[in-house]
Amino acid sequence: QVHLVESGGGSVQAGGSLRLSCTASGYYGQWQCMAWFRQAPGKEREGVATIFIGGGMTYYADSVKGRFTISQDNAKNTVYLQMNSLKPEDTAMYYCAAAGLGPGLCASQKQADFPSWGQGTQVTVSS
Repeated sequence: QVHLVESGGGSVQAGGSLRLSCTASGYYGQWQCMAWFRQAPGKEREGVATIFIGGGMTYYADSVKGRFTISQDNAKNTVYLQMNSLKPEDTAMYYCAAAGLGPGLCASQKQADFPSWGQGTQVTVSS
């Protein structure tokens, strides 16, 4: 089993930046796909970015391309989400997730494919 813990959320002005962290513990070697999702109040949970650990390939939702970057630090068992040029529409609870997916399904960013989830960290962007 794998346990995921997010951190780094907060409140920022539009145009600002935040860096989220997701640290994994337990038996996580099977989980080749790590992802960030977000969910705003009253909205559906949506995929933000994924990384295929084995090959380092990354994938992004169109809404965040050019602004967000997902990366990994294997020594720290941590995945990051660097968020730049934040917009009010980025306001949401951000969750990290893990799955034993190949690169194709990993890139699809479908929440139903991810069995392991963190508790979430809140990001609020004001105008």
